[in-house]
Amino acid sequence: MKYRQLTKEQFESLHHEFARFLASQSIDVKEWNQIKKEKPNIAEQELNVFSDVVWDDVLNKTKYLEHFSKTSVNLFKCDDEEIHRIAIKINWDINLLEQEGFEWLMKNPMDNSVDIFKGTKKYNSERNVELFDLIEKGSNISKGEIFEYFTNIISS
Repeated sequence: MKYRQLTKEQFESLHHEFARFLASQSIDVKEWNQIKKEKPNIAEQELNVFSDVVWDDVLNKTKYLEHFSKTSVNLFKCDDEEIHRIAIKINWDINLLEQEGFEWLMKNPMDNSVDIFKGTKKYNSERNVELFDLIEKGSNISKGEIFEYFTNIISS
């Protein structure tokens, strides 16, 4: 397994896609229920394969990730060959996880208490595996507005 198995909730929300996945292997509902009952390890393998297919699809489409903590933000732009990172650290008692703290940062990005670092690196391993690792460590997929906002500020 390349990533991790989808959660029960994720499988439930992808019920129709999973049914199509099984159908593509000529497995109907009756046969699937029989496999689950009589060959649970094969059922588990099917769930794992489907999970990897879903994760690969999601990660292939992922262009930006962001990770917020109380006093720092890590913003990532995920190109095909390399990943760009903007790291922001706040050096006073503010909570970026709260709306008020986030709004303060967006209005005061050049404040003396804000340190911004920028870097780029090639992926150490497969792109999607590295992105998945960042997601498992708490990053969220984003549309990139915050990354692009700070890119424009740093570039000016």
